[in-house]
Amino acid sequence: MRITILVIGLFILITLRGTLYVVQEPEQVIITQFGKPVGDPVDTPGLKAKIPFVQKAHRFDKRFLEWDGDPNQLPTKDKRFIWVDTYARWRISDPLLFFQRLRDERGAQTRLDDILDGETRNAIANHELVELVRSTNRTPEVSELESADEVTLDIIDSGRDQIREEILGIAQTRTSDLGIEILDVQFKRINYVEEVRQKVYERMIAERRRIADRFRSEGEGEASRIRGEKERDLKQIQSEAYRQAREIIGTSDARATNIYADAYDVSADSRAFYEFLKTMEIYLSTLDRETSLILTTAGEFYQFLK
Repeated sequence: MRITILVIGLFILITLRGTLYVVQEPEQVIITQFGKPVGDPVDTPGLKAKIPFVQKAHRFDKRFLEWDGDPNQLPTKDKRFIWVDTYARWRISDPLLFFQRLRDERGAQTRLDDILDGETRNAIANHELVELVRSTNRTPEVSELESADEVTLDIIDSGRDQIREEILGIAQTRTSDLGIEILDVQFKRINYVEEVRQKVYERMIAERRRIADRFRSEGEGEASRIRGEKERDLKQIQSEAYRQAREIIGTSDARATNIYADAYDVSADSRAFYEFLKTMEIYLSTLDRETSLILTTAGEFYQFLK
């Protein structure tokens, strides 16, 4: 009896579990009967019911989903090979059509790989590299190391944003009958392939060196000009100092001559008295008790001792 009740209870539990199901907030559900969809998609959250053992619930995400493409080496219109890495965001807009055409998200990712990679390849091949890296025709900023003639930008017809919109529009058209909507497509990265990248780096280095050489040349010319001005100013200062020195010496000589002339113009008695005083001072400084002199009576030194 217990076994029978246990079996009946287990059967009821299995039946209820197969009958009732819960739809979560970020989910939408398609009910299939023997593999074929029945009824409308269930996109409201809550407890729902279906026929057990016959019907099956297939759950799909209502949120924005991610598609991340693989980096590809692609040629541009001007025959330059670049690495292009893209990504996109999409959602399941019609779960019934999505289930009929793609079955699940894995199938959708595979189809998106074909569509988005293909349209990206076509867009890259139809545009030049300069259009892929720029968005607008802008006036370049000129740094202190460059002149306006050295920095020029080509005029573009289509920019990066326009190319991205082009890829997005065509991809949306191609996925409209798949029950999905592509919300956005973006370039994650665009770069030269390794061989071309090295050449670009070398060209950039050569350009920087050329600018550096130009500034060195201008600097040497400016240094020569400054040194020339320094030498000129130094010679001018030295010449002016020499002139002033000669003027001072000339003035001093003239004053000394005037003083000497004035001294010789003094009366003879004053000169004799002056000579007498100076001679007495010499006697005091040169003669003592032990000094002996041999003089002639005609000598000037002896005249005041005579």
